[in-house]
Amino acid sequence: MPSISESYRNHPVHVHHKHPDLYSLQELPESYTWTNLNNDHTPTTTYPSSNNNCNITSEGSSVNVPVIDLNDPNASKLIGHACKTWGVFQVVNHGVPLSLLDDIQWVGQTLFSLPSHQKLKAARSPDGVTGYGLARISSFFPKLMWSEGFTIVGSPLDHFHQLWPQDYNKYCDIVVQYDETMKKLAGKLMWLMLDSLGITKEDLKWAGSKGHFNDACAALQLNSYPSCPDPDRAMGLAPHTDSTLFTILYQNNISGLQVKLDGSGGGGWVTVPPVPGGLVINVGDLLHILSNGLYSSVLHRVLVNRTRQRFSAAYLYGPPVNVEICPHAKLVGPTRPALYRPVTWTEYLGTKAKHFNKALSYVQLCVT
Repeated sequence: MPSISESYRNHPVHVHHKHPDLYSLQELPESYTWTNLNNDHTPTTTYPSSNNNCNITSEGSSVNVPVIDLNDPNASKLIGHACKTWGVFQVVNHGVPLSLLDDIQWVGQTLFSLPSHQKLKAARSPDGVTGYGLARISSFFPKLMWSEGFTIVGSPLDHFHQLWPQDYNKYCDIVVQYDETMKKLAGKLMWLMLDSLGITKEDLKWAGSKGHFNDACAALQLNSYPSCPDPDRAMGLAPHTDSTLFTILYQNNISGLQVKLDGSGGGGWVTVPPVPGGLVINVGDLLHILSNGLYSSVLHRVLVNRTRQRFSAAYLYGPPVNVEICPHAKLVGPTRPALYRPVTWTEYLGTKAKHFNKALSYVQLCVT
């Protein structure tokens, strides 16, 4: 079975920029200056969606992204409503030890505080997947983003050995534990989402005989957003949707993540404030397809801060790479035909690499 690493490698996104030392810059260079953050050069497209129930009509709305207690007996119903109306929600009482969240943040802080020449020893190769480097989406935008990242697919051993030759094992152990814990949580969240759609274990063969999603694939993305001398004209991470089923994000106590909601009054960017011990869950393109557009993948971006550095850890969760994802049969009928053709994660990553935020329209069926 091909791995997610091979899938990314088969569909490279070439980023030609050098790795700048953002920590040494006292002024915002022209190459990092976004002239209008609310007219942010985002490639857009229109695709079938039920995400039309929000009352978000302007920047800075007072409504809040849902926070859901996973111990709530109605968690599945609450998650379904959040997926349908927001495309994003936060979870608490998720079972991930707070000490592990602190540990993964410590790994990120330690990694990104290394000297540039040390980080570059673990740089992602031009056709590579794992390692230190700029966001894969960079090539789709005319300006650079005020951030740096480290992607982990599979074992981080080789790269961590380059970063910390003497004590790499303690960093590897934390990443392995985090990956195992996130995989367990992702399986639980997946079933809560599927249950909200009326899909059972008998309806989804690729979940495995026990429904544990043992063959599901994932990647871990560590991000750093250094303090910025001119945050009002800089972009930490440009607007995009994820190619995943969903993404589990741990953000430290610094705000920056925003989601775009398209309400009847025009929509707007809404901040997803950090919740102590909480995790952000955002719907990705593959869940959008599986749900036949009922659960919309959410456009999101990250803004930066003048005085404080922001860290995040994103667990990018998807199906086995050779499994075809299509609108589930239970969500297709005479009054709602299938809106998308079957596509594997491998194939969709290729479509995303070519067409970015328009990728969904390229797997959309013509419905009359």
